[in-house]
Amino acid sequence: MRFHVSLGAAFCVLGLPVLAAAADDIPHRKAGLWRIERMTQGAPSRFGPMEMCIDEKTDDIMRQRMGDQEQKCEKISFRREGDKYRVSSVCKMEQTVATTEGTFTGSFDSAYRAELHVTFDPPLHTRVSSDIVTEAKWLGPCKPGQKPGDIDAPGLKGMGGSSQMNVQELMKMRDQLRKGAQ
Repeated sequence: MRFHVSLGAAFCVLGLPVLAAAADDIPHRKAGLWRIERMTQGAPSRFGPMEMCIDEKTDDIMRQRMGDQEQKCEKISFRREGDKYRVSSVCKMEQTVATTEGTFTGSFDSAYRAELHVTFDPPLHTRVSSDIVTEAKWLGPCKPGQKPGDIDAPGLKGMGGSSQMNVQELMKMRDQLRKGAQ
């Protein structure tokens, strides 16, 4: 169970569950290396910051892979309001309904911040709600040898795996965990 929750946290770092909302309306991030940090309830992620090499196709892959998330959501909204984007969703996770409300501010070309409040009914793994802040900053071109979708998350090493993986590998791990939980 710990691994399942930890991997779920890794997806929150990427913002995948949240960005499933109205994927066509979400701006693409600038291609290159992004540093992504996440805090939950005001505490840094136990995985620490991560870096991800992305291109437009990588963002599209994530949007395509999130399609199955939308099937479990009865309400999804991602809309621009002035200089920010407002997101809201009501989705089923396991036997729990997760309701998310939040905002994205900044630029998807250089740096952005997401502030999200998620409530769980009934509680998910004893958690009633969660406040998540994600900050992302474009660092420049991807490092030599990196390909789009490559992730470097040194904190994942503590889970017994490598700190480096590709987003497609992460999606496969997610799918395997979902199959094992059924």
